[in-house]
Amino acid sequence: VQLQASGGGLAQAGGSLKLSCAASGRRFSNNGMGWFRQPPGKEREFVAAISWNGGYTNYADSVKGRFTVSRDRAKNTMYLQMNSLKPEDTAVYYCAAGRGAGLQDSRDDYPSWGQGTQVTVSS
Repeated sequence: VQLQASGGGLAQAGGSLKLSCAASGRRFSNNGMGWFRQPPGKEREFVAAISWNGGYTNYADSVKGRFTVSRDRAKNTMYLQMNSLKPEDTAVYYCAAGRGAGLQDSRDDYPSWGQGTQVTVSS
């Protein structure tokens, strides 16, 4: 079972990036999934979650209105569209597959994690 996050890189403040999370070895089409991030020197924090069918989403207040989570169940892939990026969005971003089918915003609800992708936003 492997989750592969990609799409990170360097962006200017106000710019956009789109992260992808591809699953292999097992299908997560019936699991809620989520994005977390770990800024330098800080704890890993919740960013966004999406339910098993994409019908429900949830966001951290800090990204609400700027980030959009989506998924393509047929491709076993989840996405995070990040717009209006800010320097404080700089972090390693991780994708994760949840234990349940609904929205989950706690790290403890996610037993499967990807390796992380670096996002750096310059001012």
